[in-house]
Amino acid sequence: MTAYEKVKIARDLQRPTASAYINQLLHEVTVLHGDRNFGDDEAILGGIGLLGDIPVTFIGIERGTDLESRIRCNFGAPRPEGYRKALRLMKQAEKFHRPVICLVDTSGAHCGADAEERGQGQAIAENLMEMMGLKTPVISVIIGEGGSGGALGLAVADRVYMLENAVYSVISPEGCASILFKEQGAEAEAAECLHLTAQDNKKLRVAEDVIPEDFKRFHAMCNALRDRLLSDIAALSAQPVETLFNNRYARFRRLGIYEGGKGR
Repeated sequence: MTAYEKVKIARDLQRPTASAYINQLLHEVTVLHGDRNFGDDEAILGGIGLLGDIPVTFIGIERGTDLESRIRCNFGAPRPEGYRKALRLMKQAEKFHRPVICLVDTSGAHCGADAEERGQGQAIAENLMEMMGLKTPVISVIIGEGGSGGALGLAVADRVYMLENAVYSVISPEGCASILFKEQGAEAEAAECLHLTAQDNKKLRVAEDVIPEDFKRFHAMCNALRDRLLSDIAALSAQPVETLFNNRYARFRRLGIYEGGKGR
């Protein structure tokens, strides 16, 4: 399967959205709303729930499941108030020592004039800065498309996992083709150059591991994911706080370092 074929699978409208994972992974869920500044962005679904017996804060980028919900969720393109809501929930999680679980599925943050007027770039940048030093475990799972800073705004984590047909890249293949190749029809070539597949990201150590997909047995798939998350939370929670965020910082500092064409 080519990289661009995987991009199409990651964008498939029939893929489970963040809300489906939240409903399967967690129980006693309470959804929280608003950024306490401008409003509530339905593209960011966040709140509190129990993962097994452990209270966690969950934050997911929701695309919607039908036309009406997709319009409400802006097709999974968060606005600044969505990222500020996410940051509010993460700081709350830090205060009450709750681990944070992020589910990422976006082609990118909303790029409209209204988002820029309300400080889209600053909102994402603040998330990156605050997540790097967040004094509680953070685990992010790319469940579909992980596009640009819109995805990274919820993926500065201690562990990053990707579903086997998910993609994660600084830009979409279409955007890359238009900017670098300056021609239509070069999307497939751009996708190969971007090394955006889950397997590529694991090889480059951007992602810790690739999670097998089995949507026909979605319940069993989520049970296996829950076990992995619980194991990670136990290991990360056992670390001293300073060690936790120092390791997180070191994880991101070593990304992109190469010697002789090989990542080290």
